[in-house]
Amino acid sequence: MITLFVIALAAIVGFEIISRVPAILHTPLMSGSNFIHGVVLIGAMIALGEAEGFWQTTLGFIAVIFGAANAVGGYVVTERMLEMFKPSDKKGK
Repeated sequence: MITLFVIALAAIVGFEIISRVPAILHTPLMSGSNFIHGVVLIGAMIALGEAEGFWQTTLGFIAVIFGAANAVGGYVVTERMLEMFKPSDKKGK
């Protein structure tokens, strides 16, 4: 019951904090969250290395795959967001 309370509280607080971030700060916020995803990926690799049974190995492998996809996807999104702030070179000017 306490775990559900903590998860619900974290979801509410996280939503409230993110919804109040100005648009110009979303790119640095994404970069910071990408760092956290990298730490999660390291944790998943450690858990996979410590796995002893079939199910632990399977769950560890899935965690590594999802963690890597999340980190790479975050960097791709950040790169696209940074491209929006670059001036466009129009021919003829």
